[in-house]
Amino acid sequence: MSAPASEGLCAQLDAVSKLFGSFAALRQVSVDLEPGRCYVLIGENGAGKSTLLRILAGLLRPSFGTVNVFGGHEPHEVRERIGYMSHAPMLYDELTGQENLRYFASLYPGRPCLAPSEALRQVGLDPDLTRTLGQYSQGMRQRTSLARVLLPVPELLLLDEPFSNMDVESARQMVELLASFRHGSRTIVITTHQRDLAAPIADWVLALKAGRVASFEPGSPTL
Repeated sequence: MSAPASEGLCAQLDAVSKLFGSFAALRQVSVDLEPGRCYVLIGENGAGKSTLLRILAGLLRPSFGTVNVFGGHEPHEVRERIGYMSHAPMLYDELTGQENLRYFASLYPGRPCLAPSEALRQVGLDPDLTRTLGQYSQGMRQRTSLARVLLPVPELLLLDEPFSNMDVESARQMVELLASFRHGSRTIVITTHQRDLAAPIADWVLALKAGRVASFEPGSPTL
C-alpha cells in the first residue's frame, strides 16, 4: 500500500501511530494519497478518522512513523497548501457570511486568496445575504465553513464530517458541490460514517477500525 518514495504523491503515511497517553488512536497506518483523487475515510466513532485528518493537516504529529506531503515536506511546513475543515464550524454567529470570510481572509496577509464573495459563490451562497450566521440553516453553515477553507485555494482539502447534522437534501447538495471541486491536482479527503452518502465522489474508500486500516478499496465515483 505504501510506495518507496513520496515523489509524485500528494501525501504518504508510513507506519503512523498516534498515542494519547496509553490509548492508541492510530496503529501502524500506511497509505498513499495520489493527486487529484477523492478519498473517503469511514469508521465508527473513535476509529481514528479525525486523528488521521489532523495529522495530515499538521495539527498533530504522529507518535511513531512518518507523514510526507507534496513530495517530502512535513504537513506543518506547508500548511498554506492545506485546507482543513474541522467538525466544529469555527465561524462567528454574530457576523454575516461575507463578514466572516473577510475576517478570515485578513489572516492571510500577502498571500493570494479568493475574494470572500467568490468563495461564497463557489459554495452556492449569495455573498450579499444580510442574515447573520446564527440565522443560517445547518447546510448553509457547512457551506460557509467550506468557503472559509477554500479562501487560500488549498491543494489538499481535508473535510471532517462535512455532512454532519444535515438533512438528506442538504447533504446531497454538499456531495454535488464537493464533486465540482474534483478537478486538476487537488486532493480531497473526507471523513464520514455515512459511506453511501459519500460513495458518488469516492475514488478510494479507507476503512479504519480501532485505529488500524481495516480495508483500502477503490470506489466507483459517479459524479
